[in-house]
Order: sequence, then structure tokens, then C-alpha cells
Amino acid sequence: MSAPDPKLQSERLAALPRLPRDEGGPVFAEPWQAQAFALAVKLSEAGHFTWKEWAAALADELKAGASRGEPDDGSRYYDHWLAALERLVAVKGLADREALVARKEAWADAYRHTPHGKPVELRQPS
Repeated sequence: MSAPDPKLQSERLAALPRLPRDEGGPVFAEPWQAQAFALAVKLSEAGHFTWKEWAAALADELKAGASRGEPDDGSRYYDHWLAALERLVAVKGLADREALVARKEAWADAYRHTPHGKPVELRQPS
């Protein structure tokens, strides 16, 4: 497997609206943000959607947030990233919306029932 082209990666990142970054690249406040970022990149690299489609979906989510009056301070950027990712995954048939909702509910139930300081464990669906 060949190494990613740094120029192409730079061009892709530049196409993303308001990506939180520093001189080293994207920055993340929480591990889930980096995971969502990586998942979008990998799904695009695997051909499930183009980077142009991704940038447009993210821009749509950011615009929707602005129209709801959400602050434009970057604090919700990866919430919009995740919403765009979920929408594209559903539209492209990679997972259905019901499955995504069920998984979110399972995670919410798991973390509500996890003692503080313990890792959250998600039970396998029966």
C-alpha cells in the first residue's frame, strides 16, 4: 500500500469549511472527533463518496447549524462533521438511519449505566 500523497491531503483539508487546525493540521478536543475525522477520510479513500461530496455535505450541516442560531466559534464543528458523516453513510446505503439511531441509543444507555472512571462497554446486539 502506498503512502498518502501529502499534496493531495493538503488540498483535501483546504477544501473543508472552517476546519479547526493549527500549523500541524487538524486539531481535536476529544478522541471521538479524531475518530470521526479518520472515518470520513477512510470512507472517501475507499470510494464510498468523493471528497467534493463530503465537503458539500459538511458545508450543508454547517449552514443548517448557522440557520438554527448556533455559535460560529468552532465549538460544534465536529458535531456537524458527525451529522454530515451519518447523513452520507445513510444516503450511500452503508448503514440505515434506524441502525444508526439504535446504536446511538445503545451507547447512551451504556454510558448512563457505567460507573464514573470505568470504561464504557457496549453490549453486542442480541
